Amino acid sequence: MLKVNSKVLRRERHKRVRKKISGTVSRPRLCVFRSSDHIYAQIIDDCSRRTLVSASTVEPIAKEKLGKEVKTKKAEFVGSLVAQKAIHKGITQVVLDRGGYKYHGRVKALAEAARQAGLEL
Repeated sequence: MLKVNSKVLRRERHKRVRKKISGTVSRPRLCVFRSSDHIYAQIIDDCSRRTLVSASTVEPIAKEKLGKEVKTKKAEFVGSLVAQKAIHKGITQVVLDRGGYKYHGRVKALAEAARQAGLEL
């Protein structure tokens, strides 16, 4: 019998989402992954299969500025950081790939912070 847990269910949801969402040259994909402690964001061009910009809470700048901050605040910081890096590279529009997670909590905080920093989702 197949063991069903939250990780398996998330992977299945992510597969369904990825069938519909694809990053292009003009509108790359903002991919979000969250672990129990950290959150990661990448802007990916699926046509050339390259990561254009990335940010996470494990980067030295994030560790230095955030310290023992709440996870939602860390997600907001990563969202604004990835948006700043993207705008610096000339990327203004992205499509959000929430990675099988609900648009709630840390994922929502990251997306809203990226919007506030100037990315169009």
